[in-house]
Amino acid sequence: MTELPYRRTDLSMGTLVTIDVAGYSRASEQQEGSTSVEAAVERAFDWFREIEECCSRFDPQSELSRLCATVGVEVPVSSILFQAVQFALAVAEETRGAFDPTVGAAMESRGFNRNYLTGEIVRNSSAHGRRGDANYRDVQLDAQRKTITLLRPLMLDLGAVAKGLAIDMAAHELRPFANFSINAGGDIYVAGHNSKGEPWSVGIRHPRIPGTLIDVLNVSNCAVCTSGDYERRCKEVEPANGNSGEHHIFDPRPGHSPRATASATVIAPTAMLADALATAAFVLGPTDGIALLERLNVNGLIFSAALDRHATRNLGRGLGSAASEDLSEDLNVAPRSSARHSDSAFPRNAQ
Repeated sequence: MTELPYRRTDLSMGTLVTIDVAGYSRASEQQEGSTSVEAAVERAFDWFREIEECCSRFDPQSELSRLCATVGVEVPVSSILFQAVQFALAVAEETRGAFDPTVGAAMESRGFNRNYLTGEIVRNSSAHGRRGDANYRDVQLDAQRKTITLLRPLMLDLGAVAKGLAIDMAAHELRPFANFSINAGGDIYVAGHNSKGEPWSVGIRHPRIPGTLIDVLNVSNCAVCTSGDYERRCKEVEPANGNSGEHHIFDPRPGHSPRATASATVIAPTAMLADALATAAFVLGPTDGIALLERLNVNGLIFSAALDRHATRNLGRGLGSAASEDLSEDLNVAPRSSARHSDSAFPRNAQ
């Protein structure tokens, strides 16, 4: 008999977060020393709330917003904020600025500045400078003192790392349960197996056909995160070259949304790594994006704007394809992208 999972869904970090614990039963909780699933899941959701309160650029009172209001001064910060910024800077360094967490001002100027809970438009004073005035090299870290210094006025955007960090911390709380999944608006971590005793199936949304999948991955004990050009489009902004279709993924080098990629999916040991690298690979495009993933020894696949499929060598096609398959409740559908600053931040292939 297949046991139904324990499931809870909450709104957090601008999306619905669903936690499933497979094979859960009330009888198992009666055993001495067992962990309450409700208590563990509550602690997991607490991490989403705490990290959002710390790292949101949409809350003027968040620790991130307060940091960005202080320029040229060494600011002591929490371990959460330090780790998120440190990781984002590592990805920026690795990608030579294709991924850059200092794009907050540009994102705000393009209309991505509305608080999802209140609907209020947020205008940060630190985002009023001209786009391109600052980059990731203007953020200085002191690992010993756990301080951050902004060398120029800028607005950090940690959207590509904070949710992944929250997923990873939530997964840590759920470790007493061997089989679980966390789906935060398509950024996913899965452990063990599903309620049928099989690897978890993670569907990759078709970038152009609503309600269908373009691929399916059968995975376990890893994170799967996807960045796509179909989420959070901004109709109000037209780039200088006249091309329309700006969306929430921003390439700071030319100053507009990337055109070559429809979606980028990364499979990695942690959600923070998968989330950040999905954004980075999307910005870099199919060829350079796959090269980045190969260099860092993680798997992934990228669909070009023409829907050509590009995959890392170890991914192959054995994970299945579902270009015409309807979205199913049995799948964790990954619809959007949407790191530590040290040499050990990333797994790497041997040189």
